[in-house]
Amino acid sequence: MGKIRITTIGSREEQDLREKRKVKREEKKKRLEAGENVHLKGMKGGQRVKTVGAQSEEELEKLAKISEEVEKIEEEGVKTEAAKKSKKAKKAKVRGKNYKAVLMKLDHQKLYPITEALPLLKQISYTRFDPTVELHINTVEKGLRGTVTLPHGSGKKIRIAIAGEDNVDKLVEEIAQGKINFDALIAHPKAVGKLARVAKFLGPKGLMPNPKNGTISADPQKIAKKMESGEINWKTEAEFPIIHQIIGKLSFKDRDLEENYNALIKSITVDKIRRITLKSTMSPGIKIQYSPS
Repeated sequence: MGKIRITTIGSREEQDLREKRKVKREEKKKRLEAGENVHLKGMKGGQRVKTVGAQSEEELEKLAKISEEVEKIEEEGVKTEAAKKSKKAKKAKVRGKNYKAVLMKLDHQKLYPITEALPLLKQISYTRFDPTVELHINTVEKGLRGTVTLPHGSGKKIRIAIAGEDNVDKLVEEIAQGKINFDALIAHPKAVGKLARVAKFLGPKGLMPNPKNGTISADPQKIAKKMESGEINWKTEAEFPIIHQIIGKLSFKDRDLEENYNALIKSITVDKIRRITLKSTMSPGIKIQYSPS
């Protein structure tokens, strides 16, 4: 057992003990009033000693708690950074057996004329559905856009909505509720002002009517018929000089796909093109030979 100190109440020893405590309290009070340097837990390096003008023990306790919170936050930050560094690198995408098999049929150093590429595209397709045929075109600059009518359509049925003076209020209400049941929206000029209220829903999806792509017209019905007959708007990505465009279905005749291809290239013009890649859904890409002007 440890030593037990017995102090008689009112004895000389008790008085000395009280005097020592009193002196310590007075010294502490003087240090606080003078703003003496006090160590704060949680501070690092030169921050460990900080001049604190606390006027009471309560204020000092508050400062101590704050420093402990700072230390805790710092520790959590370190753990977070460590966790980020410890994350394993993402595994590279592994292609399936079918993809690897058809990939062997391509000469990756060769540029194929479109007349050879289209029959080859059908040989390397392995989907169980009718895939879309796509062109990925690298251009000399971004910000390019235009309109073209594909002679044989894109093979995709487009749902078109028309915003006129008589139905725009109802349409705006539906869009605000998240009901967007169309692939293209054509607006009469007098309806555009009200559509601006739901631009935050339409804009990110590329559906906000715009005079640049012909979706604002005094005769929206006429524009809708053109779209249904195969007229499409093409443009480069916002940040990159590349155009992604569907030109039909793989079930189309080679001649029909070729005519759609030629119409799109003519609309873009070859002097603005750097590279062309032809592919279908899930297939490898085929590099296309073209004749720059």
